Amino acid sequence: MTCVMFYDTYRYEPYLCETFRDVVMRDNILSARPGLRKFFLSVIFSLPCFLYSTPVFAEELVVAVASNFLSPLKEISRQFQSSTHHKVNIVSGSTGSLFAQIVNGAPFHVFLSADDRRPRILEEKRLAVPGTRFVYALGRLALWSADPNRIGDNGIDSLRNGEIRHLAIANPKTAPYGKASVNVLKKLNLWSHLLPLIIRGGNINQAFQFTATGNAELGFVALSQILDPKLKIKGSLWQVPQDMHGRLEQSAILLQKGRSHVGAKALMKFLQGEQARQTIKKYGYDLF
Repeated sequence: MTCVMFYDTYRYEPYLCETFRDVVMRDNILSARPGLRKFFLSVIFSLPCFLYSTPVFAEELVVAVASNFLSPLKEISRQFQSSTHHKVNIVSGSTGSLFAQIVNGAPFHVFLSADDRRPRILEEKRLAVPGTRFVYALGRLALWSADPNRIGDNGIDSLRNGEIRHLAIANPKTAPYGKASVNVLKKLNLWSHLLPLIIRGGNINQAFQFTATGNAELGFVALSQILDPKLKIKGSLWQVPQDMHGRLEQSAILLQKGRSHVGAKALMKFLQGEQARQTIKKYGYDLF
């Protein structure tokens, strides 16, 4: 049966399905000219009845996201909201601090971590829905300076040249990118030498701000931050080889508060789609 759906513009709420025949009869369309009557009759018998599986109301969801992925998630959220009308509210911070909030009952529906370890723990503790965890991106670490002439082709030389007063990193206890930065310095036998010069940001965004404002001449940051289209300071960078710090597998998981949340489950699916994956790749992440 052919049907027409009427929408409330503000709530995206479909009213009850009304048959096309009812619309035609109600508006007295069949009393029109024979040619017009013939057109509407052909429509009635040729169009399918669309069955909508989307919720009657667009839902709001809260996503906890690691700071390195904040800008990509904002872009993906706009794409998601445009296609589904679900509204995404974002809370960002270090992976460790977000994890602690979740354990203490924070009202998040989805968690986008900068590692795989903490989503795995949430799954084991039944604070997340088993079987929903997946790697959405492989992170890339970079040494960056706001000075376009500071870092040459070999970033190691920039770390060893003795002209550093401050080196910014994220807190290695709560931020996977901070831990990766420490691993790089230890592998280069520079940890003890540079330790007095290190300033720690609570998350990777704070480490980036220290570097962008010149409070630190160099900083270990996420490559995605440097590739952000909104960044006006391009500076200079060295992409740290992955084998110097290990894989930065960033996992997403559906939290228990999102178990029956249509919007949260839709976002988890959207993140694995081609449009989201292309956005993730644009920000310098590798795909799993």
